[in-house]
Amino acid sequence: MRLEDLQLFVQAADAGNFSRVARQLNITPAFVSGAILRLEKSLGVRLFIRNTRNQRLSDEGARYLPHARLMITAMQQGEQSLRAAESSLRGTLRLSAPSDFGRNLLLPWLDEFLAQHPQLTVQLRISDRSVDLVSEPLDVAIRYGQLSDSSLVAWALAPEIRRTLCAAPDWLLRHTPPRNPEDLMEHNCLGYVWREQAYQRWRFLLPDGEKVVSVRGDRFSDDADVVRRWALSGQGLVYKSRLDLLPDIMAGRLVELFPPEWGEPAPLQLVAAHRAQLTPAVQQLKNWLQQQCAQLLHSENQGMD
Repeated sequence: MRLEDLQLFVQAADAGNFSRVARQLNITPAFVSGAILRLEKSLGVRLFIRNTRNQRLSDEGARYLPHARLMITAMQQGEQSLRAAESSLRGTLRLSAPSDFGRNLLLPWLDEFLAQHPQLTVQLRISDRSVDLVSEPLDVAIRYGQLSDSSLVAWALAPEIRRTLCAAPDWLLRHTPPRNPEDLMEHNCLGYVWREQAYQRWRFLLPDGEKVVSVRGDRFSDDADVVRRWALSGQGLVYKSRLDLLPDIMAGRLVELFPPEWGEPAPLQLVAAHRAQLTPAVQQLKNWLQQQCAQLLHSENQGMD
């Protein structure tokens, strides 16, 4: 049974004939007739007595009409209830986020989000470890990069983000900036540890093709926020998500050394174990984070104009 067929039945009953309701809705009488025929077939009764001049409700149609009105009202109330639930989120949203993004971008964005949804509670886990979304008590996780597990589902938050190579102005006063990836082997490159392995093979996408460089440095951490802070204090070069570094770049605390398009792609995504976890709260959070990421990138473009 189609909702639109039910609505056309009620409207046809109120209008008195098919042609009149067709004119009111700017559709053809045949469209109205087809809807009534489908509904009659579904119910197994004749709802209208038809002849060449007019149509009138049958006894069955007259008995069914008040119930049809109630069903339409119930459906409309259900839709309104869902919309109200989306605008007034409740319950607990369990979220994981990487350290640098989580502390320096996500936290103020979450403050604004929760101010809009005061009945919602957020449980935030800050970690650069890849948590198991199937076994861990989490609804969604924010992650950089492409999914390695094809069983997960992801929704893009900032799909065009890349890594970028940066250094502090203080570092640039004491060193000659690298002009190409090969020069990095002569500089102190701040290392990131992932799954007990140091990330020391930095990948770049140059105009003439991909270039991978094995770098060296005197500092390593499994916390990406720590690596960024080392770079801010002038301890060496950092190569990480441009989204994380953008506030420092815009404020002049860090300087980009290579063209942004040379960076390795590092899209930001919202990840879940399955699509059923796209609840109203997760949907609203996804929309909010997409908006905030877009505004941050837009603010940089405005500053460059």
